[in-house]
Amino acid sequence: MAHSLKHEWRKKEKNIYLPKKEPVLITIPQFQYITIKGSGNPNSKLFQEHIQALYSTAYTIKMNLKQMELLPNNYMDWTVYPLEGFWDISEKAKLNFTGEINKDELVFELMIRQPAFITSDFFNEMLELVKNKKPQKVLDKVKFKTIDEGDCIQMLHMGSFDKEDETFKIMETFAKNKGLKRKSKVHKEIYLSDFRKTPESKLKTVLRFTTVTLNLNRK
Repeated sequence: MAHSLKHEWRKKEKNIYLPKKEPVLITIPQFQYITIKGSGNPNSKLFQEHIQALYSTAYTIKMNLKQMELLPNNYMDWTVYPLEGFWDISEKAKLNFTGEINKDELVFELMIRQPAFITSDFFNEMLELVKNKKPQKVLDKVKFKTIDEGDCIQMLHMGSFDKEDETFKIMETFAKNKGLKRKSKVHKEIYLSDFRKTPESKLKTVLRFTTVTLNLNRK
C-alpha cells in the first residue's frame, strides 16, 4: 500500500484549474506536457484524431507506470490532467484579419500535463508502445515539452466557445485596471467538460492569457 496516495488536480490544484467566473491574476509555474500541434476547424474529424492521440499516450504512460516494479523517484498515482490548448490564427489569416475568425484558419497546440517524475525517455518508450498498439498518423506529431506560461489572467467561461469574446473583454478590462495588458492574441483554453457530450450551455472552459505590464510612460 506504499503508493495508495493519489494526486487529484481538482482537489490539490484548484487555483490553477478551477477559477471562478471572475478574472484572477495567477503565475503559472513551469510544467511538462505531452503536446500536439495542428491547424483547421475544431469540428473536424482530424481535430478529434489529435485529441485521441494525446489521450492514448497519456493513459499509456499512466497505466504502464502503475504496473512497473521499479517506480520513478517521487512517484504518485494521479488523475489524468484535463485537455488544454493554445489557440491562434494562421499567419496568412493575420494579414487580412477583419475581426471575424474563420475556424478553418485556426492553429492550435493541444496538451495534457504530465507529473514531474515523467522523463522524456519514458515518454518516448510509451509513445512507441502506442504507435505499435494503435497506429495513427498524427502520433508522429506528439511531443514532450516543458512550458512556462508565467504571469497570466484567467477566468471560468460558461457556455459556447463562440461567446468567448465576452469573457475576454472582461479579462482585458481587468488587466488594464491592474496596469497590465494581454501579451498577444494567443490564448489558453482548459476543458473542464467533454465538449463532445456536454450541452453547449453547460460547457465549462478556463480561459487564460499571458500578461505584460503596460508602458504608461510612453508619450
